[in-house]
Amino acid sequence: MKRLTSIVLLALLLAVLGLCACAGSPADSSGSTGSESASTDVVNTDAQAANKPGSGDSADDQDAERAAAEAEAAEAERAAAEAEADALRIGSMKGPTSVGLAHMMQLEQGEFTVVAAADELTGLLLQDELDIALVPANVAALLYQRTDGQIQVIDVNTLGVLYGVSLDGSISSVEDLYGRTVYMTGKGTVPEYTFAALLEAAGMTAEDVTIQFCSEPAEVAAQIAQHSDAVGILPQPYATAITIKNSDMNIVLDLNEAWIELTGGALGDFVTGVTVAKTATIQEHQAAIDLFLQRHEQSAAAANADPASVAQTVAELGIIESESLAEQAIPRCNVVCLVGNSMKEVLSGYLECLYQQNPESVGALPDDSFYYGCA
Repeated sequence: MKRLTSIVLLALLLAVLGLCACAGSPADSSGSTGSESASTDVVNTDAQAANKPGSGDSADDQDAERAAAEAEAAEAERAAAEAEADALRIGSMKGPTSVGLAHMMQLEQGEFTVVAAADELTGLLLQDELDIALVPANVAALLYQRTDGQIQVIDVNTLGVLYGVSLDGSISSVEDLYGRTVYMTGKGTVPEYTFAALLEAAGMTAEDVTIQFCSEPAEVAAQIAQHSDAVGILPQPYATAITIKNSDMNIVLDLNEAWIELTGGALGDFVTGVTVAKTATIQEHQAAIDLFLQRHEQSAAAANADPASVAQTVAELGIIESESLAEQAIPRCNVVCLVGNSMKEVLSGYLECLYQQNPESVGALPDDSFYYGCA
């Protein structure tokens, strides 16, 4: 009996415990339901935020706005540089050094003045009537000294333009000039010093040839027409013009090629013309100057690729006498646009060569600040 009672009591106890467990179950269930509800509220809040206009991809939107603003600013800067570049006053001389500007002239990318002599350009530049001038290489060095370094060279625009012309087609090298009479212009100037340097590079001296200086190219042409074994040293476009007027005349020497062959680059390149600007102009309008250089390079390339496309402009401006002559002469004008370290390398060597021939031809060798855009 006691045992049964114990069993009953144990059963009752277990039943009570079971009821307690069941009573606790709704509370646990209620707690769990509350947690899920809170989680759902968070999800719903995030969804509402995601659907809120302008807030979902705010970082991406800000990046896009920033990129658009930067592009707009860059476009404004480019437009300002173009306007400044179009207003640059550019001066050049009749002859090969202006050929590389012809395409720019056609597009009206600047205000252009073409004159007959270098001293006209230097006067206009120093009087602040030009921003940019295309001058002979040695004149640029002299201007640098004269202005206490307030002139910089910004590009090389033309390499050698001197050619040997003769009735004797057997001449093919500088060495072939030994014992001959050579007629040329430019006594006491760059052509004489360049020719003397070429003779030295070929192992010769001025005593190995008879040099006769003439006052103008027409006189050189007349002399070599009368002496079949003589050679005339003439610049373009005169060298080409002589061969057009007299079919028996031959261009027998390209002094630019001879310079490269004989010097091997040790004396720089044979440089005819360079482009200069005032240092103050460069500092105040650097973006416009840099754009000018880009345009100049493109213009020179256009003249070399298709001389006929610029020949009319060249003739109309008196750069070369006629359109037909311009078309034939331009490929021999060695038009380039060398900037930066390439410019410095070819020009510094050539100026040093001229200095060795005659220090007065360059005044003094310019220091590194003479060369714009060099490291």
